[in-house]
Amino acid sequence: MRNKNNKHLGIEIDPELHYKLHYISKYEGRSANGQILYLIRKCIRDFEAKEGEIKFEFDKK
Repeated sequence: MRNKNNKHLGIEIDPELHYKLHYISKYEGRSANGQILYLIRKCIRDFEAKEGEIKFEFDKK
C-alpha cells in the first residue's frame, strides 16, 4: 500500500536505458522502483559524506 505522504516522481527514459535498469534491478533482486530509490539514496549518502548533511525542512503545503 502506498504511503500518502510520499511524493511521486515521473521520469522519461529511452528504451535502452529502461531495459538496462530492469536488467540490473532484477540481477540485484530489486524492482526497478527499488533500484532507483537505492541509487538516489546512494547518491545522497555520497554527497553528504563529501559536502555535509543536507538538512530536511518539512513544509506542509
